[in-house]
Amino acid sequence: MSQVSQLVLPKTGIPGLVENWRSDLLSGFLVFLIALPLCLGIAMASGFPPMSGIITAIVGGVVVSRISGSYVTINGPAAGLIVVIVDAVQSLGHGDAMAGYRYTLAAIVVASVLQILLGVFKAGKLSAFFPSSVVHGMLAAIGIIIMAKQVHTLLGVKPEAKTLLGTIAEIPHSIIEMNPEVSLIGLCGLALLIVWSVIKQPTLKMIPAPLLVVMVGLALGQYFDLDHIHQYLFLPEAEILPHHQYTIGPTFLVAVPENFMSGFYFPDFAKIATSEFWVAVVTIWLVGSLESLLSASAVDKLDPYKRNSNLNRDLAAVGVGNLIAGSVGGLPMIAEIVRSSANINNGAKTGWANFFHGLLLLTFVALFPRLIHEIPLSSLAALLVFTGFRLASPKEFAKTLSVGLDNFVVFVITIIGVIATDLLVGVAIGIVAELLIHMTRGLKPGNVFSLAYHVKQTDPRTYHIAVSGAAVFSNFISLKSLLADFPQGENLFFDLTDAELIDHTVMEFIHHYAEEYRHAGGKCEIVGLDDHHSYSDHHLAARRKLSV
Repeated sequence: MSQVSQLVLPKTGIPGLVENWRSDLLSGFLVFLIALPLCLGIAMASGFPPMSGIITAIVGGVVVSRISGSYVTINGPAAGLIVVIVDAVQSLGHGDAMAGYRYTLAAIVVASVLQILLGVFKAGKLSAFFPSSVVHGMLAAIGIIIMAKQVHTLLGVKPEAKTLLGTIAEIPHSIIEMNPEVSLIGLCGLALLIVWSVIKQPTLKMIPAPLLVVMVGLALGQYFDLDHIHQYLFLPEAEILPHHQYTIGPTFLVAVPENFMSGFYFPDFAKIATSEFWVAVVTIWLVGSLESLLSASAVDKLDPYKRNSNLNRDLAAVGVGNLIAGSVGGLPMIAEIVRSSANINNGAKTGWANFFHGLLLLTFVALFPRLIHEIPLSSLAALLVFTGFRLASPKEFAKTLSVGLDNFVVFVITIIGVIATDLLVGVAIGIVAELLIHMTRGLKPGNVFSLAYHVKQTDPRTYHIAVSGAAVFSNFISLKSLLADFPQGENLFFDLTDAELIDHTVMEFIHHYAEEYRHAGGKCEIVGLDDHHSYSDHHLAARRKLSV
């Protein structure tokens, strides 16, 4: 038995609070320090008031932590939903930011009802329908879009372009026209984040990088007197520079109401009968649900106690949180992986850490709104540029390419599709590209949504699951449903001898399932791949039977 499996599982509920309140309170406090600047930045990048991100994190911590099916997950606003929300605000508001905000709140409320139904009817497994390469491509595209939009804020310049491609094309102009003092604040924050990402010293790593970025930003903001509108000269002695006079003031600081209660807004359902409203609803629902399920699954793998979340219950709980948050002016929330990772690394044992993080946020914004107002926007932009880079880093491209050229092609097509159109259309383009590749490898139209398999029990404790035909992302939901309720601790064999085609998404799922099954005390092996051709050297690459 491994050391991990010998660990005594922490209690849950009130007994868990009594047993683990010290470790959970400490972790909740450290996550609160990380969450505060991120929530503000994500809200502003989404076209929402800054307080909307805080409202969501408070609801995610105080409410969702008490009803969710996870253990150490932190719920709150995430960078992955920025693109979805800002598109909804723009398309519904038609230039009126406040109207677009309130219409989008209504879309969040409707999407949250669909999300609750998804969890109640145990439809969380539908996330399997999205191929891995398309999901990673979607996230990388979101990262590129976040960087393209936030780099202007970091430099203290407002772009004139109204389209995404125009905003990207305007980056060189913003670099030339950057506001030096504002840019210095943002670039110092970005440099700090980069340095902190490579530091290995455990004591230093205990200090959250976002907190450092905000503290440096606060100090520089006071030094440059951002509280008052004034002009300054930059390098006045360098006469060759055509522009060296710049204006700074409170517009470069976070704008929050003095009274916390005045930060609440209510949804406007006036556009519920329009097509753009329902496009926003479906996009928020699908992307939010998919990201939340993927993040919650990833967090389970980081949990030192290897506890498995009840994903359907977790999805329904997040839906309830979104219903509350959307009704009072908040962003939609997901199971957030970066804050959840920090939660685990800081020693969290139960969901009470999430609760404490929300409670501390509520206390802070209620008592110290003036301090939030002193945070420079360029510091928050630095956090988002760095977050966007992590979503679309060269490592993500290399990792995808290592799985196989086919995987990489779909990944890139999805990125281009999302950037050139929008999230839903881009994801659909990626899915079609994946299906076309499978069809060139022998996938029959009748097998696109139909997987042939049978389960044979050879003795009381041994099961063989034999798969035949094609096993691809679009048809293995039924197999995933079977395995969700499969008896634990038995001898399980995946026999892929008669599988004519197995794609990367299915290979990845079966391998991860086998690892978890073995960890839970059972025996699980994958057999029958000797006569298959692999499309790359990666162990999770797509495979095709040689005789086909």
